[in-house]
Amino acid sequence: MSIKKDIAADAIWSVELSDDERERARRGLTERLFSKGSYICHRGDRLDHWTGVAEGLIKISAISAAGKAMTFAGVTDGGWFGEGSVLKGEPRQYDVVAIRDTRLTMLSRATFMWLFENSTGFNRFLVRQLNERMGQFIATIEYDRILGPNARVARNLSWFFNRTLYPRAGNAIEISQEELGLLAGVSRQVVNRALHELEDEGLLKAEHGRITVVDAEALSRYDS
Repeated sequence: MSIKKDIAADAIWSVELSDDERERARRGLTERLFSKGSYICHRGDRLDHWTGVAEGLIKISAISAAGKAMTFAGVTDGGWFGEGSVLKGEPRQYDVVAIRDTRLTMLSRATFMWLFENSTGFNRFLVRQLNERMGQFIATIEYDRILGPNARVARNLSWFFNRTLYPRAGNAIEISQEELGLLAGVSRQVVNRALHELEDEGLLKAEHGRITVVDAEALSRYDS
C-alpha cells in the first residue's frame, strides 16, 4: 500500500467517497513540510491546492490596513482549509503561518474540482465544512471586538473540539501556552492566567503542553 493511498484513506472527507473517487483523490495528493514560524502562504498568493494539516498547527490570519492583526482560525491534525479560494480560483485573502513544525497534505485543484463536479459525498462534506467555517469566522470577528482575554482563550481552544471540523478529536490537545496565545492574540502570561481560571471553573485541566477539555460546549460559549 502506498503512502499516498494511506493519506487519501485517512482524510476526513474521504469517508463518503466511492473507491474510484478515493483512488482519483490519491493521485492528486502531495505532502510538504513547513518549519515553525514559516509562512505557508501570504495574502494575495495563488495556490493550486486544497490544504490539510496532516500533523502540526497553523494559524489563518490577516492584518488590517490600520495594522491590526486578526486570527480567523487555527487548524491542527486532520483539519482542512482554503476550499473557498480553490472553488473561486482567487488569490488567498489571508496569511497562513506554521505555529509549530507542520506537515501539510495538498490536493491539487484539478482533482478537487473533479471531485466537486462528480462526487455527491465530497459535496456533502464541503457544504458542512463551509457552513461551519463561516459560523466560526463570524464568531471570531464578534469576540475579537467585544470579549475579554479569558473568553478569547476559551473560544480559540474550543475550535479544536468542533466535531464537524475534527470528527476524530478526543478530549485533549497537545498545545503550548505560547501557541494558544498566538491563536488568541494574547500573551503567554495571559493564557496562563486564563487557563488557571478556566480550570478553577471546571471547564478544563491544564498540564504542561497539554489541555484536557471537560466541557467543550461551555468553552465555545464562554463570555466572561
